[in-house]
Amino acid sequence: MNTLPSQFNAFRIHDDEDGFRSGLETVSIDDLSEGEVTIQVAWSGINFKDALAATGKGKILRQYPLTGGIDVAGVVVESSCDHVVAGDRVLANGSGLSEVRDGGYSQYLRLSSDIVVPVPDSLTLREAMGLGTAGFTAAMSLYRMEANGQQPEMGPIVVTGASGGVGSVAIDLLTRAGYEVHAITGKTEEFDWLEHLGATQCISRHDLHWGKKPLDRTRWAGCIDSVGGDMLAGIAAVTDLWGSIACCGMAGGHGLHTTVFPLILRGVSLLGISSANCSIEMRRMLWNRLGHEWKPDHLDEIITREVTLETMEPVFNDMMESRSLGRTVVKISDIED
Repeated sequence: MNTLPSQFNAFRIHDDEDGFRSGLETVSIDDLSEGEVTIQVAWSGINFKDALAATGKGKILRQYPLTGGIDVAGVVVESSCDHVVAGDRVLANGSGLSEVRDGGYSQYLRLSSDIVVPVPDSLTLREAMGLGTAGFTAAMSLYRMEANGQQPEMGPIVVTGASGGVGSVAIDLLTRAGYEVHAITGKTEEFDWLEHLGATQCISRHDLHWGKKPLDRTRWAGCIDSVGGDMLAGIAAVTDLWGSIACCGMAGGHGLHTTVFPLILRGVSLLGISSANCSIEMRRMLWNRLGHEWKPDHLDEIITREVTLETMEPVFNDMMESRSLGRTVVKISDIED
């Protein structure tokens, strides 16, 4: 039986009269957000949102101080609810973590029982965080596209920001689901890697020229877009009849300057993906699919970097400066899995 230590390490983020700061601190369980479920954290991951929060370059946290990390996976050590018991392997992603409650960059964490998801037996805790919010977002994107009528026979799906966490998982996931996948990235040196994940065509974003037409010759049947900005506007103008565009990021900008013509003349659908705010029922369903029919074939290769609480800070700057590739996982405790 695990006994909670009196003190442990957590990566805390502050913004007060002394200014913004973040780093590793010693805390106790009473310093952290309340919850019916206490877990020993095994793994977390690093997403673009985590980098924004940890560096102060994005207004992610809505209260301070908080522990960073929007993803967490571990083993329950204490629980006051019936449906989650000690010894269960669980995860949480989004759901207010590192926004309005403490997140996963901590050796121990209390969670509300209504955001806890069982880790599928087919996933290790490390694999679950190799997917993390990025993989969950890719899965939600495909789920919403197919619910809107997207099918493999309609034609290729293009993935923007393809070398990032969402993009790399999306390529593997779409390929596994039977789609032809094209990849757009600024990292031309990673074309071979993206093709290995399943992309049949790789395109440098530096070679794209969208022109000024509100509609142009169609190129793709749909898109999973984590870039936004001019990229999203350009994709919309070349998406084929009844295609779906899953909008799930803004690495290239939060503006969208386009016209209604793709929507009203080609029936193109722009689908918003809010992985932080979906229902617990959808979370459990999508994580179950990620652990089974949608589990990426190349997940071990999508996980390109493993760090610890003590060594993860450089990754935040790498991510802010577009130097990251695939997924980075954070090993927090030595838990047998």
